[in-house]
Amino acid sequence: MSFIHVDKNSDFPIQNLPYGIFSTCDEPRRRVGVAIGEQILDLSVIRHLFTGPFLSSNQDVFNQPTFNKFMALGHNAWTEVRHFLQKLLSMPEPLLKDNKELREKAFVLQSKAILHLPADIGDYTDFYSSKDHATNVGIMFRGKDNALMPNWLHLPVGYHGRASSVVVSGTPIRRPRGQIRPNDDQPPIFEASKLLDIELEMAFFVGPGNNLGNPIPIHKAHEHIFGMVLMNDWSARDIQKWEYVPLGPFLSKNFGTTISPWIVPMEALMPFVLPNPVQSCHSKNEKPCIASMNHNTTLGPRG
Repeated sequence: MSFIHVDKNSDFPIQNLPYGIFSTCDEPRRRVGVAIGEQILDLSVIRHLFTGPFLSSNQDVFNQPTFNKFMALGHNAWTEVRHFLQKLLSMPEPLLKDNKELREKAFVLQSKAILHLPADIGDYTDFYSSKDHATNVGIMFRGKDNALMPNWLHLPVGYHGRASSVVVSGTPIRRPRGQIRPNDDQPPIFEASKLLDIELEMAFFVGPGNNLGNPIPIHKAHEHIFGMVLMNDWSARDIQKWEYVPLGPFLSKNFGTTISPWIVPMEALMPFVLPNPVQSCHSKNEKPCIASMNHNTTLGPRG
């Protein structure tokens, strides 16, 4: 239990502690924080408290406008920080709880914070990893008899997305214009998409990478995956249907990809993992890695 009040229905209990980048009207400097209840703990204010073996010489990673430098430290550093934060915010720990001056500087109400993109995104790969989704889109474009392509069961189908158009939740998205072919007997026309679609997905931030030509073994993948956000993979289906053969989507998906501002650490999801589904691919992940999560989407008018 935390000494910070957390409502029983809150998305931000001490077991979660997601990371985010925020600013305020009084302090426009972007800084790193952790959500707990209705508060944000400003890690730049308490960075001097991180004295563990991995963070004692890397405290400056919490004085940055993004999480890139922290993510680059790797799995052991992430674990050290998470365990320290859970202890620091726990009811029995006096280090922050009993330091009124530091506590008043370190906590910011979420309602007063402006949330930003949590990292500089240098690359972004969009995977086609849900069998149900792949089948549904296949039916949309090719019909039921040719819905799921043969390679889907054997390899991770994916393509490189437009990293520069990944934006944080709340950023307006402009309806794209492009070539569509509403009538197969007529040439394509150029106009605004009439079939703008959403895809509720999960996206993962990767920390340390690999040297060129040295792939990461599947059994070590968990050491490189920092955490998860929700993602809306906006898709202009009428543009996509005309352009995607033979090399896949391009303008139909490059106009915007929305992610949630809070990165949930992978360790927070581990209590909810399920046995892996049966895999037909050559390289298999034997370590359970799929968490049980239910997501809902609600559409409503602006405001």
